[in-house]
Amino acid sequence: MKKYKILVCDDEKDIVDVLSYNLMKEGFLVEQAFNGQQALQKVTSDFDLILLDVMMPYMDGLEVCRSLKENPDTKNISIIFLTAKNSEIDEIKGLELGADDYISKPISIKKLLARIHSVLRRKEQVNLANVLKIGKIKVDLDNYEIEIENQKISLPRKEFETFVYLAKNQGKIVRREQLLANVWGDDVVVTQRTIDVHIRKIREKLGDYADLIETIKGVGYRLREKDA
Repeated sequence: MKKYKILVCDDEKDIVDVLSYNLMKEGFLVEQAFNGQQALQKVTSDFDLILLDVMMPYMDGLEVCRSLKENPDTKNISIIFLTAKNSEIDEIKGLELGADDYISKPISIKKLLARIHSVLRRKEQVNLANVLKIGKIKVDLDNYEIEIENQKISLPRKEFETFVYLAKNQGKIVRREQLLANVWGDDVVVTQRTIDVHIRKIREKLGDYADLIETIKGVGYRLREKDA
């Protein structure tokens, strides 16, 4: 089972120590920071969640959150704000910046742990929703990557989006007009021949799995429901 990594950031050492102790008892990996600058120095892409105080010296939690969400390497880390301020305006600011939750001090450990587990469950569900599996093919929708038997293959953007559209409609006949409208859009003028060329290139890259894409003569294509 994966051990989640959490950063606890608060300018009050007693709070950091109490939270860290309880999180480690729960089985989390924990690191500490005592101001916003320290948090930014310590955070790497392998963190799963940050408990982030809002009111801190040098750099407040809102600034830290904004910086993390603007960085492609850290934008997907979940953030729960901790604050002594019970202000709806601050809560709205935090959530608008991309925070996942907001807890006012004094902190109930039981409530905090429940909120953490809830945020991490939602994160896992989102991650699963962003991966398609077709037999031994895995499609990572976030990173525009396809793996076949654990080997990555490279598809240009339109080829990738064409394959994804077929995958999302697996087992159904997809007309060329549908692919043109949903992959290229109405504002781009391309011919149906463009679709055929992209399908041919996708098949070449699928190798032994090329037959997964079935041609429906005179109509379009279908991604088979089972490996060919």
